[in-house]
Amino acid sequence: MSIIPRFFGGRQSSVLDPFKDFPFPYFPEFSRENSAFVNTRIDWKETPEAHVFKADLPGLKKEEVKVEIEDDRVLQISGERNVEKEDKNDTWHSVERSSGKFMRRFRLPENVKMEEVKASMENGVLTVTVPKEEVKKPDVKAIEISG
Repeated sequence: MSIIPRFFGGRQSSVLDPFKDFPFPYFPEFSRENSAFVNTRIDWKETPEAHVFKADLPGLKKEEVKVEIEDDRVLQISGERNVEKEDKNDTWHSVERSSGKFMRRFRLPENVKMEEVKASMENGVLTVTVPKEEVKKPDVKAIEISG
């Protein structure tokens, strides 16, 4: 017996939003209005020279995204995906793309150059580069051993 036809191409319809009719009195952060916040994925990697953040923001223009650094070394990436306009003549069969506001915050380590942060956006991918301070290597003086 195969399960595949039941879910793919079978007679049962798939449920696109299992939480659509579920009441969220205690978990408002998971409501449909905040689904973009929940779905914004950001990678953070550290290289020898910098901390690099990459966010997938398909369909957004750079004008719709805000990158900020707070005094206490907090990087904040925020923006808003607008809901597509509905036309009375349109028939929607599926709505899966997120819309709404999103915001992510990251506390940066002490060794960053906050005044040299750079951000760029290409093909729906936001890249934020936070350079690191050069770690001063301690001067090592060889001591001759007598005896």
